[in-house]
Amino acid sequence: MTVEELNAVFSLPDINKDGKLDYAEFCRLFVLTTERCQKAASERLEADAKLKRQNFGSQSYSPPKSAESSAGAVTHPAEPKKGAALDFTDDSVFKEILYHFYTLTSSSLKIDKVTEPPGLQDWHHSSMRGCFFLEDDGSISSLQYQLHLPQTTSVYLTIQPLNLSHRHDKPSSWMAVDTSLFVMSAGEKKEDATLMGFTESKVKEKYVWKGELNSGTYHLLPFTSGCRLKKQREEGLGNKPVDLVNRSDMGELDLTKELREVLSDIFDVIDLDENGLLSLEEYNFFELRTSGEQCDRDAWAVCKENFDMRKNQLTRQGFMELHLMEATEKDGDPADLWVTLEAMGYNRMLELDKACPFQINVYCEDTQVSIQPLSLDSGPKLLNKAVQKSITVKTGAKALRGHDNVFVYTYRGEQRISSLIANKVKSSDTNQKVTVHVNNEQSRNCCSSRGMTVFAVEVPARTKLVCQHVLPISDKHDWTYSCVESALPST
Repeated sequence: MTVEELNAVFSLPDINKDGKLDYAEFCRLFVLTTERCQKAASERLEADAKLKRQNFGSQSYSPPKSAESSAGAVTHPAEPKKGAALDFTDDSVFKEILYHFYTLTSSSLKIDKVTEPPGLQDWHHSSMRGCFFLEDDGSISSLQYQLHLPQTTSVYLTIQPLNLSHRHDKPSSWMAVDTSLFVMSAGEKKEDATLMGFTESKVKEKYVWKGELNSGTYHLLPFTSGCRLKKQREEGLGNKPVDLVNRSDMGELDLTKELREVLSDIFDVIDLDENGLLSLEEYNFFELRTSGEQCDRDAWAVCKENFDMRKNQLTRQGFMELHLMEATEKDGDPADLWVTLEAMGYNRMLELDKACPFQINVYCEDTQVSIQPLSLDSGPKLLNKAVQKSITVKTGAKALRGHDNVFVYTYRGEQRISSLIANKVKSSDTNQKVTVHVNNEQSRNCCSSRGMTVFAVEVPARTKLVCQHVLPISDKHDWTYSCVESALPST
């Protein structure tokens, strides 16, 4: 609540306006408001039976006291009559339930810790940068990468958020964002791709994987759960946007110090191979992100004539000159600059709150390593396939009671819990979808990728969907994952 909202609510029971709370009056208003909300909700539900069933998914449910501390099935024998109104106070409506309860500590998970191989400094090494972008629809996108190995070798992979802060005592705000890397064999078709492994262990900010890969080509698919990289509250209307361009006494335009610092950070992020220069390929990834267009070789030759370049690649100074020209052509109007900045994840206060830069390191013991960035049209589907496989391959399935063809998979990792719902109905009737109500209200120190503790997931026939990812809010404390999954009555 804002201060104004808080004051407005506080003033209601503050009868004599002395700044103190009349507790008895506050309680009366509280109860009255609750009764009004209940009555209004009841009227809405009675008006629309379908809406009633949908709202069933937002009712809280306290698990039975006898529930054990391991995953199990809890059933209630009664079943509401067909067409009858649902009584939210009657446990019988929760007829088909799976209840998962885990308390996770640093010692409770039986996961083999991946340790850094001895003599790693002598292995062949290559690194690559990238960035997760939070899109307007809440999805997360990033570049993907192709790894080529000329011979079979032991491989050690790491991925971590990229710290752009120049102060040791104040790291970048996105350093707590979870990152993962999935390794998929690169088949001729998307369907041929096979999950080879993914980073499960964490060493400080690094998420790591170690294994042996045969000679061949592989896709490296960066992933973040969305638990920590998510939409933030929009800055207040009273906050004035940071100035991007200023004008000297002589009338000459220049970029402000604040904008130059941000552009320098952007340069570091899009300098994928970290050589201090932007190749045409790297610059085009930036252009596709910010304008949806690409720069061809003729246009690149024009850039070479007008901006600072070295080895046919754009320098940091040239990158600044390019944006100054853009501002000059618009006579100081920062509109186009803001389009660029917002596409790269910055808000109007020049804070990076809708993106998370990352860095990948690949070490190979016996052979040289080659990594290339890719922008795959099939990238999201390939990543989704990898995530789904990582959940189902690591855990057994539990069927929802009363739905022998609906299964819930729950993966427990060192730093993340992920669940998947599979509707394996064999009927030719494609309308046999199932709606699963998910309740995390009893969880402690947990945040869900859904952004809600109670929600519903609709799973069409013959479809698998990732239900949610769950992370601890604070890595320094134990966390308890308590989830109740129940099938909602079909409409």
